[in-house]
Amino acid sequence: MPKAQIGVYGLGTMGSALALNMAEKGFQVAVTNREAGWISEFIAEAGSLEKNLHPHELLEDFVSGLTTPRVILFMIPSGRPMDIMIDAIAPLLEPGDTIIDGGNADFHRTRARSAALAEQDIHFVGMGVSGGEEGARHGPSMMVGGTGHSWAQLRDVLRAIAARFEGDPCVDHLGPDGAGHFVKTVHNGIEYADMQVIAEIYGLLRYGGSWTPAEIGQLFARWDEGRLKSYLVEITARTLEFADPETGHPMVDVIKDTAGQKGTGRWSVVEAVRLGQSANMIEAAVGARSWSSEKDTRVAAQKALGGGRLALELDEGTLADAFMAVRILGYAQGFRILAAASEEYGWNLDYGRIAEIWRAGCIIRSALLDDISEAFAADLPEGQLILAPRFAEVLAETVPALRKLVAAAVTGGHAVPAMAAALSWYDTMRQGYGTANIIQAQRDFFGYHGFERLGQDGAHHGPWWE
Repeated sequence: MPKAQIGVYGLGTMGSALALNMAEKGFQVAVTNREAGWISEFIAEAGSLEKNLHPHELLEDFVSGLTTPRVILFMIPSGRPMDIMIDAIAPLLEPGDTIIDGGNADFHRTRARSAALAEQDIHFVGMGVSGGEEGARHGPSMMVGGTGHSWAQLRDVLRAIAARFEGDPCVDHLGPDGAGHFVKTVHNGIEYADMQVIAEIYGLLRYGGSWTPAEIGQLFARWDEGRLKSYLVEITARTLEFADPETGHPMVDVIKDTAGQKGTGRWSVVEAVRLGQSANMIEAAVGARSWSSEKDTRVAAQKALGGGRLALELDEGTLADAFMAVRILGYAQGFRILAAASEEYGWNLDYGRIAEIWRAGCIIRSALLDDISEAFAADLPEGQLILAPRFAEVLAETVPALRKLVAAAVTGGHAVPAMAAALSWYDTMRQGYGTANIIQAQRDFFGYHGFERLGQDGAHHGPWWE
């Protein structure tokens, strides 16, 4: 039996889909799983692709069944399970072999694992994979962090299985150690913000405009044919078309209004703050999900505080412009986090290329990413996406609609945390002279912290200390 070119450990939803994708592209793929019973089921369901799959129940056989230097992709939960598997497999490997963590992992742990394994000349790759099960099976977007050696081993396989945008594979080597996992974390943060904005627009239409779910779905479907086109807009339109088979009510109406989260949104917020940034749209989205989980408290508060929401005068043009403004601001905040991390860790991230590999296969793919890629290819003023001539022009056209919508929502008692956060950030950034001077005066008054004076170097103190 010929040896396999790559191994996949973990035959859950994503691991199975990626293994089949590789096999379909003609690669010989070794597969195994902690629960051995899954292996035979997977092979039985592989159909004609079975000829390119090499099942192994024992870890030792799995490793020995790979060509050297070996490439092994782990698709298992992040954290402790990954540490356990590294401890188990590392003694079986040889210098030059590569281990890939394809899950959503804390990039700090990826960096630590990379450094530890490098002492044995084993290469560790943190790879972000976006697109869900469908993307993994037929073409995901992938963000790779690791050494040049590991990328040379992986490149042909990953380019073959990746999603394509006008022929360009949506995968690339973004930098060393944790770069790939960090970019995926920020990708998910942008995803949180975009989903929250869509939910807020849905809420305004449903409870402020008395639109039916089907009517809202039709609006999103129209938007998906123009400059607001995106995967999330598309699937929102589709989900709002469905009725519940049991009750006949719109499907969305029988879904409990509590949203879960697996941690990547919170990681984005934590890392933004740690890097001296603030992604307040992502913060708002994470907060909104947390508040949504307090269903009993919200029901009690509605009785105690009143849950009335006023009717709103809404038109499609205002909604569309506001959505465009918020979407630009959300991407801009995400790329600011990437820039801060790139400088902090010396990754030298290519932001235009990141935008390009997000254009197909991933959850946040949208028509805007072409413009974002082009903006980064030019000389961005202050390195800020919102100052790119094209985006500055669009924001000038669309922010008035956002301002009108947020004002109407707040006056009418409708919660729009992400849209309000976006507007606050935009208004803060467009003011050359702000209000932090009073904060500095306060800090000096109570703690003798000092402050900078306009036009003068050095630290100064106020006359209240004389």
